[in-house]
Amino acid sequence: MLLHTHHLHPHLLFPSPHSHASPFPFPFPSRTNTLRSRTFPATSIRTGSSSLRFHSYGRRIRNSAAKGGVSETEHNKQPVTRAYPFHEIELKWQRFWDHNRTFQTPDDDIDTSKPKYYVLDMFPYPSGAGLHVGHPLGYTATDILARYKRMQGYNVLHPMGWDAFGLPAEQYAIETGTHPKLTTVRNINRFRTQLKSLGFSYDWDREVSTIEPDYYKWTQWIFLQLLKRGLAYQAEVPVNWCPALGTVLANEEVIDGVSERGGHPVIRKPMRQWMLKITAYADRLLEDLDDLDWPESVKEMQRNWIGRSEGAEMEFCILDSDGKERDITIIVYTTRPDTIFGATYLVVAPEHPLLSSLVSIAQSKHVEDYVDLASRKSDLERTELQKEKTGVFTGCYAKNPANGEAIPIWVADYVLGSYGTGAIMAVPAHDSRDYEFALKYDVPICWVVMPDDKSIESGKAFSGEGTIVNSSNTLVGLDINGLSSNEAALKVIEWAEKSGNGKRKVNYKLRDWLFARQRYWGEPIPVIFLDDSDETVPLCETELPLILPELDDFSPTGTGEPPLSKAVSWVKTTDSLSGRPATRETNTMPQWAGSCWYYLRFMDPHNSKELVDKTKERYWGPVDVYVGGAEHAVLHLLYARFWHKVLFDIGVVSTKEPFQCVINQGIILGEVQYMTCRDQVGNLISADSTDMLNEHKLEIIPAEKVMKSGDSFVLKEHPDIRLFARAHKMSKSRGNVVNPDDVVSEYGADSLRLYEMFMGPLRDSKTWSTSGIEGVHRFLGRTWRLIVGSPLSDGTFKDRTVSVDEEPTIEQLRCLHKCIAKYSGNRGN
Repeated sequence: MLLHTHHLHPHLLFPSPHSHASPFPFPFPSRTNTLRSRTFPATSIRTGSSSLRFHSYGRRIRNSAAKGGVSETEHNKQPVTRAYPFHEIELKWQRFWDHNRTFQTPDDDIDTSKPKYYVLDMFPYPSGAGLHVGHPLGYTATDILARYKRMQGYNVLHPMGWDAFGLPAEQYAIETGTHPKLTTVRNINRFRTQLKSLGFSYDWDREVSTIEPDYYKWTQWIFLQLLKRGLAYQAEVPVNWCPALGTVLANEEVIDGVSERGGHPVIRKPMRQWMLKITAYADRLLEDLDDLDWPESVKEMQRNWIGRSEGAEMEFCILDSDGKERDITIIVYTTRPDTIFGATYLVVAPEHPLLSSLVSIAQSKHVEDYVDLASRKSDLERTELQKEKTGVFTGCYAKNPANGEAIPIWVADYVLGSYGTGAIMAVPAHDSRDYEFALKYDVPICWVVMPDDKSIESGKAFSGEGTIVNSSNTLVGLDINGLSSNEAALKVIEWAEKSGNGKRKVNYKLRDWLFARQRYWGEPIPVIFLDDSDETVPLCETELPLILPELDDFSPTGTGEPPLSKAVSWVKTTDSLSGRPATRETNTMPQWAGSCWYYLRFMDPHNSKELVDKTKERYWGPVDVYVGGAEHAVLHLLYARFWHKVLFDIGVVSTKEPFQCVINQGIILGEVQYMTCRDQVGNLISADSTDMLNEHKLEIIPAEKVMKSGDSFVLKEHPDIRLFARAHKMSKSRGNVVNPDDVVSEYGADSLRLYEMFMGPLRDSKTWSTSGIEGVHRFLGRTWRLIVGSPLSDGTFKDRTVSVDEEPTIEQLRCLHKCIAKYSGNRGN
């Protein structure tokens, strides 16, 4: 039997279902779940002639729910009679928790002989829209776990904070003229109020925000440690430059080659940027995934992002117009050196440094136009597998070192300058992209790998392994015919290293982290440049934090210089050690920076002398359970792991990994929408007529006009009209966003929390249903009436529920076991 807990004791936990055995402890019935018996500390709750066992810390409490923290005056003003008075109960206990700091985790005087449990939500970006009902899904799950572990005697760390720097606040500031700090603080206050109204057991004394100088002082300190160790450096890298807006845009601000704001053309051009050498940790980031209790899909995404591959770098000599070798070579990276005899052309990226020296006079205009077009595309657009492959012949040829044949060199945007060497040997018979390209541009296709079953599918490349054919050249001493792909690859690498045509190479898809933004609203980078030598000088650690200066005008400069360049009195400074005039760095850090290490600050949020006390870190680390959306499966988690490993190497943390267990919550979709179309005359079209539906715009049908018919939904008035039934991701544009404030106001926080836990497994996507939460609310009302009774005529309740420390009677246990048997289906046990 479930019981509303707020009127019983502030530490009581309303259990909820979860389909996974770990780490969530409560297998309450939901869909396929069954109730299993567990042993907890218990209290008998007397309700008239019967009693129920319930979890508690064993305090003796007398419940008087009538006024629940509401004054007599307020009560007289609002004589609302509710079957379940959540508006009084929840407010009463939320005030109690807040006033008594019920969920505060001791800082300096904590009993470290007790086991610890650190359960963490991915802290939110405080947007102007506030919370939506998707946020409480993960927050409720971690709250259940935190309360449960407290009951088991653990020291629990369950904090909340704000990832508050970011692009949306700056965009809003530019549009409205409101300083981003004002809007961010306002949004934080709203988020905090919403979270408290939902009754989560956060330790608000540990609240942190990435925009506070006391916090980003240590973000800047970490950057200095990276700089000291050669893990931070400057380089010229291509960025998304919008001439019309006069600013650099993030990838998410560029759609189909134009700016999201205004639809202006965007080009790729090189600019000086700070980079972090995450590639130096590629192998460790890959190897240590094996020891983590993460979803296998997330670990696989990180493995693919790191993209470790073993292969070879091969050298192709460039030929002049007479077919003679020039003193220029193109180095290509390949994971399939066994297919070198099948390389019938080379492809270089549009940004390849040797491109200008390869282009013939006749092809120069075509190549120039193509490179300009490619500069307007993002890396994602260029490497999209489904997109049509494009390219331009450079007018130049290279010599295949294996067979001595002259092969054409093309420039194509499906090759990226940032991956490998920025050039590939194209083997169209055995690579689908190369095959499409070769067919389109009539480039020769040479088969050199035969499948073991000797079956080749017509019209497609064979990218698998097999037996090597057509691959022998006695003039260069290389014959790999008849070998398996693996044997042939090893032999080609051995031949290449002996002949000077190449070498064995391990490569990664992972690129160094671009760590600079031409933005105002971010952490200042703590370096200066000496005016007389342009030498880069890091600030002394005693000068931290480097405070972000106040600006009235934080709009883009139009020149490519960051907005901070407008703070002239701040930019112009002197080196504290030499006294020489200097200029501050005007780029800021990306939003990822503050979120890379916040879990450590929660362990010791008020420490002004170090990032985290070593004793506290050794006790609390690593995070035991980390819950958040799957959209952060790669970048946030990868960047945080990188920083953590650096901090491990310098002795700041004692563990190799920050998060032992990661759980990705599913998304909550909007209510199911019923749709159909009308033909040109205005008649409704059934969903069966798919050909006609493609020609017409979908029309949403109100739910009250819909009924179920078999496996389909139809119009009540026209049952022959079958409807489409779809649930979409919540968005303002669709008008299907559900505000948790409205739900709490009408049904109460416990109804929302319990409903979201009963929707289905935490990891799955689920569809919101207002009728579903109404059902949960009625269930809570029935439970309340069972324990407390129905309200009196004046809306109050009898003072009748008493919690006492004593063992239940045999009759009470019999009632409980009958209830368990009913839910488990084992009525006889």
